[in-house]
Amino acid sequence: MKQRIRNYAAAAGLLLAAVTAAHAANYTAILTGTQEAPPNNAPGIGATVLKFDPDTHILEINVAFSSLSSGTTAAHLHCCTDAPFKGVAGVATEVPTLSGFPLGVTNGAYSNSYNTLLASTWNPAFLSRFGGSTAFAEAALESGLNNGLAYFNIHTSAYPNGEIRGFYTPALVVAAVPEPESIALLGIGLPAMLLLARRRSKNSIKQNNV
Repeated sequence: MKQRIRNYAAAAGLLLAAVTAAHAANYTAILTGTQEAPPNNAPGIGATVLKFDPDTHILEINVAFSSLSSGTTAAHLHCCTDAPFKGVAGVATEVPTLSGFPLGVTNGAYSNSYNTLLASTWNPAFLSRFGGSTAFAEAALESGLNNGLAYFNIHTSAYPNGEIRGFYTPALVVAAVPEPESIALLGIGLPAMLLLARRRSKNSIKQNNV
């Protein structure tokens, strides 16, 4: 238990250091089936922390997930929906899936950084919407992240259109969706985000069965 707490503290230190970076903006999301469109009752749960620095053009994506109903087939960052925290949007990042994302598994973690000046970082269809300009694509993604119009989606064989997803919200800002604890989640790291999300999911199931 003490070792787990130390691990969480270390993760918190890394995340808080990222928050204090001069220009980078940080975003968090909890991934659930109930946030899919349409919603589902899949058991999967996930958490993600994203960092984007428009000055260095580095996009860093960190994800942890578990208890998916079937093996993963793809994962993407989507942008931009027509309204905050609802609807669907096309894939913004590389296709057919993010490089190195673990496939064929029900539990896992992912961390990767992308240079948003490179066309290869983007879905060609997303890039073409902005005249092939990576600068315009960057601006669109940043706006989407800041306004609840961008989400992370994990696809599985049982749910090819997406088993769990979550809309990104700026770190240290209370999220309208999905959980008001988003402020606290950033400070305790991805593993604890995942544990807390799982606990809330179980509580919701119990309440629905009462």
